[in-house]
Amino acid sequence: MNVPGLDIETAQLMEDLIGDLTAVPEPIEIKIFGDDPAVLRQIAPKVASAINAVPGATEIRSGVIIAGDAYDIHVDPLKAGIEGLTPDAIRDQVNAYLSGTVATQVQNIDRTVDVRVWVPPSVRATPNDILEFRLTAPDGHKFALGRVANVTLLSGQPEINRDNLKPMVAVTGRIEGRDLGSTINQIKSVLDKSDLFTQGTYYEFGGLYAQQQIAFKGLIYVLVAAFALVFLLLLYLYERVIQAVVIIAMPLGAMAAVFLGLWITGIELNISAMMGMTMVVGIVTEIAIFYFSEYELLIKEGVPHEQAVVDAGANRFRPIAMTTITAILALMPLALGLGQGSTMQQPLAIAIISGLIVQMPLVLLIMPLAFAVWSRKAPEREDILAFDTRVRRPAE
Repeated sequence: MNVPGLDIETAQLMEDLIGDLTAVPEPIEIKIFGDDPAVLRQIAPKVASAINAVPGATEIRSGVIIAGDAYDIHVDPLKAGIEGLTPDAIRDQVNAYLSGTVATQVQNIDRTVDVRVWVPPSVRATPNDILEFRLTAPDGHKFALGRVANVTLLSGQPEINRDNLKPMVAVTGRIEGRDLGSTINQIKSVLDKSDLFTQGTYYEFGGLYAQQQIAFKGLIYVLVAAFALVFLLLLYLYERVIQAVVIIAMPLGAMAAVFLGLWITGIELNISAMMGMTMVVGIVTEIAIFYFSEYELLIKEGVPHEQAVVDAGANRFRPIAMTTITAILALMPLALGLGQGSTMQQPLAIAIISGLIVQMPLVLLIMPLAFAVWSRKAPEREDILAFDTRVRRPAE
């Protein structure tokens, strides 16, 4: 049902609030650019009709917004010259009637407010009213605008929007029952195969998709930086490349578990899930350091290397298990989507839980085994892979 002047939207409250805060309430936004606004207004409805056939895309809007009526005032230069005025001078006087002029300013706390003087709306309500505007010639005589101009009422004038100073029409829409990435990819495929865009016109994706791509790129940098900083910290802490490489391999293994958990639960990789992945890097590394601290303590007490690898896991099994199980149980309500607003954090919880599930076998089984095998195969390189931190005195 279409009601003139009435727009109907259906969206979840939290999603709509976040969209309003980011100034982009719709996840789908196709910005169509060109030099001629009239051409853009012709292309936009065709684009909206094309993407309306994409599964999952709903509430598609062409972006052509009717702003209201306008007056088209055509001045006859010959008649204006007879009255002693130019078309530009007539335009300025008519603009003062319609838009008013700033007579003074009033101070309002921390800012000044313009005081605009114009004719009452009742005097300029119809084209006939405008034709009766009294213009003043340079010699002082007055005459009606109708003597030198024609006034036409233009109904249904659309808004003119610009982005980066270029005329733009934004086709928007929402997504239902489908993830954002696959929907946008199919829309892009439909638009690339169509011949809707003429020479000089092109489109760009905006909306939540553009914000997501920017956030994804930033989070990837954060994830890479997290691995790099953790590796440098491990080198500083243990002063051996073997231990640092073995420990940093555990979060990498947990990353695979995170992707598997998201795939099993049907959750798409989004910003919340990537935040969970970044947290898994720190959590798994902390547990690995927890294990190696016990291993080094046993080595200092004179326990053989092979026995210390086994005893460290046995000694740290209970605290590691308690920490892991407690964290999983605490995140389980979010992972199950219980409570209002939990859906937004569900990918975060699932990503962390997936990493925690494989954390114990990785740290207590795979990591000690890899460390023992690597140390046994390369005993002659142990001195090379260790950093000499002793302070050497200069030769006398």
